[in-house]
Amino acid sequence: MKITSVRTIPLGGATHDHGWPGGTDPNVQYNTLVEVVGEDGFAGLGSCYTTRALVEGSLQLLKEHLLGQSALEPERVSEKLRQCTFWLGRGGSVEHTISGIDIALWDLCGKVLNQPVARLLGGYYRDRIKPYASILFEQPPKLRELLQAQLARGFRAIKMGWRPFGRVSRQLDELLIKTARETVGDDVELMVDAGGSEQFWPHNVGWARETARMLGDFGVTWFEEALRPDDFEGFAELKQSSPVLIATGEVLTRRQAFQPLIDRRAVDIIQPDLTKCGGLSEGRKLGWAAYDHGVLLVPHGWNTAVGVAADLALTAALPVARWIEYQTGVPYIEEIIEQPFTLDPDGLLHTPTGPGLGITLNREAIARFSS
Repeated sequence: MKITSVRTIPLGGATHDHGWPGGTDPNVQYNTLVEVVGEDGFAGLGSCYTTRALVEGSLQLLKEHLLGQSALEPERVSEKLRQCTFWLGRGGSVEHTISGIDIALWDLCGKVLNQPVARLLGGYYRDRIKPYASILFEQPPKLRELLQAQLARGFRAIKMGWRPFGRVSRQLDELLIKTARETVGDDVELMVDAGGSEQFWPHNVGWARETARMLGDFGVTWFEEALRPDDFEGFAELKQSSPVLIATGEVLTRRQAFQPLIDRRAVDIIQPDLTKCGGLSEGRKLGWAAYDHGVLLVPHGWNTAVGVAADLALTAALPVARWIEYQTGVPYIEEIIEQPFTLDPDGLLHTPTGPGLGITLNREAIARFSS
């Protein structure tokens, strides 16, 4: 079965605050869905963390290498796209677009074969996965309210990130973490994302080392993006003395970009975003390489319901995997599919078992957000 067409679906009108300086206009369009269609009418869904204009521009390069290819060979096809645009892409929006196409091809392949993507990726090591609610830091009173809301929803792990953590004072940083631990108790996991990929991040290893010690005092599970994304030497140095796990990788694309982190064991956790890094095909390669080096993979998930479904499939199919990220209260995650994700009584998400990614778009919601 050959690929006959590909179309894009922009998501706008309800864009969530991303934590960058200046906040977010809800009409800003960062996430773009892609549908890849086979000649028998089957269609697969993917997601790109890139604007529609950049996805459409990338497709001008990619279509000639995509259309007419087998719809049942996602890994080969996505690698062909990567290799055929090597001089024009090699990361950035072209790779983000390949990511969405790759996810869509796995979904399409699963639908045609009537098998879940997790099984096609190698099989189920687990059928339930622990999500962590992903929220932004706020001042202590509002942070307490946000944390209580996540507990009420049933989450047993919560990650807090970005403003104002690391941007005001060490005293406020400690107060925020103290507030969080007192609010959730000792049985709920807490993670901290400093947001080192923010524009002109000012902190170095010295700041990160002292902050990691403070986080260790409060039983924080991991410290994410403490340094600039490309400071691999800094991450390796930080990991040697940190009492908490060190994590990074959400902005990196292509498996080669992660290799130094994995080969050097410079971090405890790599965090590829499947809607950026090359899709499920690259994610699977990264997962096994990380496993062979004693490094964990936790997918970055600040995107869409399609991205969450892909994260669930990959995490289910890796031998050592513990968490996925879940951005709460976001319409692009909780409203655009027919059967939204729900936590079980243990605070876990069940891996979809239907064909492909196991999700179906809510076309009414899609029409609302893509108009």
